[in-house]
Amino acid sequence: MRATLIVNPYATNVTEELVRRVEGELAAAYEVSTVLTERRGHATELARSAETETIFAFGGDGLYNEVLNGVAGDRVLGFVPGGGTSVLPRALGLPRNPVDAARRLTTAGQRRISLGRVNGRRFGFGAGIGLDSEAVRRVDAMGRKDDGRRPGDLAFARSLVGIVAAGGWRLDDVLVVNGDERAALIVVSNDAVFTFAGGTALTFSPKARFELGLDYAALSDGGALRILRGLTRAARGRGLAGLPGVTTGHDLDRVEVVCERPRPLQADGEDLGDVEQAVFECERDAVSVLS
Repeated sequence: MRATLIVNPYATNVTEELVRRVEGELAAAYEVSTVLTERRGHATELARSAETETIFAFGGDGLYNEVLNGVAGDRVLGFVPGGGTSVLPRALGLPRNPVDAARRLTTAGQRRISLGRVNGRRFGFGAGIGLDSEAVRRVDAMGRKDDGRRPGDLAFARSLVGIVAAGGWRLDDVLVVNGDERAALIVVSNDAVFTFAGGTALTFSPKARFELGLDYAALSDGGALRILRGLTRAARGRGLAGLPGVTTGHDLDRVEVVCERPRPLQADGEDLGDVEQAVFECERDAVSVLS
């Protein structure tokens, strides 16, 4: 059985040696052809033009997102963790070690999952406007270290604190969700796991599942203590529902957000630029993944 392996050679935890080892593991079940990305958006082109039914992606969440935006529903996808966080494969239950994950993928079963879309762009696990998207932009602006690694969890945490501090320890309610809910931020989840902080999963919507529609949690009157309490609950897997100023939705096909002024939008940790409105939609039963 033939398969394509799309690799981002610049991902945080991708090396030539690991590429060879991942290829070796996959070779137990597949005849693998490896292609390397060369620029932003290249993985979408490579996935779209791949001649194999099965496509593996070895890199970080940005690579997985590009692959998801390049495939149709008849492809089978496998995600090998090679980024600093690699949320998608970990949320799907795969080992964090890329060699172990590749080995698991050779015997894994297929699973049909839904995907999210925001303003037409697919996402695998989560998207948002507000604190998370601002932090993504700040961390991206830091660039990469000399060894090619992106800033880690500590830099992200510092960015979160800096954003809240810059607003006078409060985030303004500049979003309107579904026509009548005012909010300072919104996180939209395609699975219970929205991201990881080290080994800890952050869960804003515990009932979200890959097989269902989208969930969201929107927080208003975003003072520092309320934000801290929300992050603490997320780290404990309890989600944001029930907190003062929080509205939520479960298993939805569509969520509409209007911004009173342009705000950053992120999907799967990728900065999609500033938006004045965003339409989050669920693409149910969208793709087959190995897990």
